[in-house]
Parts: sequence; structure tokens; C-alpha cells
Amino acid sequence: MYLELFVRYLHFISIFGIVASLALEVVLVKPVLNRQELARLSKIDALYGICALTVLGAGLSLWLWLGKSSEFYQQNPLFWLKLSLYSLIGILSIYPTVFFIKNRKGNPQDELQISSWLIWSIRIELILLLVLPFLAILMARGIGYQA
Repeated sequence: MYLELFVRYLHFISIFGIVASLALEVVLVKPVLNRQELARLSKIDALYGICALTVLGAGLSLWLWLGKSSEFYQQNPLFWLKLSLYSLIGILSIYPTVFFIKNRKGNPQDELQISSWLIWSIRIELILLLVLPFLAILMARGIGYQA
């Protein structure tokens, strides 16, 4: 019982970490950034990645071993929608992550042009992330469950 509570807490806190780091990225990314700003964004993005992996690990643990029966989740199309959106968010995060890692080193005063696609991909990630709690609420109420 305590393990399940701990994993649920870890899942919950990691979701806060994802939202906070992604919101920081949205605020800090702009059309022109110097390498010092990119290094800062790279650290924030690393926190985002750690939290995303923690959410995934905790979520899988709750799905397969600790939470409600796996059938509760597997029989619900909202669960699969939620999982698909989470995967899409992960795919969208690849481009900014690679860009931040590749361009963070060098002269701190060098300025780089940031593509509008990178800026919009981060914004889209945050927008999609806001849908996930709504789906979780619906699932918790049993909406969509097909026994």
C-alpha cells in the first residue's frame, strides 16, 4: 500500500515538474538567443526530460502492477488517447532538446536565430499537456470504461 502511495505521489510531483519546466521554456525561448541562454534552457529541458521519464515510469508501474487492474485502463479509449497525447508530446520535445544540446556550447555572447517551429513546438507541447489532466479526471470517474 505504501509503495503505491509513494509511486502516485512521485507521479503527481513529476507532472508538476513537467508543467513548470515546460512553462519556463515557453517564457524563456525567443527568436534570438545567446549561448548562455541556450545553456540555461538546456538545463531546464533536462529537468523536463527527467520528470517526463519519471512520470512514464510511475505511470507504467501504476498501470501494470500497483494501481487499479490493468483492464480498467486497457478497456478505456480515453486511456489510449491520453497515452497517445503523452507520446506525441514526447515526439514534439525531441527537436528542441536536440537543438539546445547541440547549440549550448561556444562563445556565451554568440547569438543564434531560433526557428519559429522550435518556439511553436514548445507551445504546442504545453497546450497538449493541459489536456491530459482532463482525460485523467474523466478516467477516474469511469467515463469511457467499457467492461
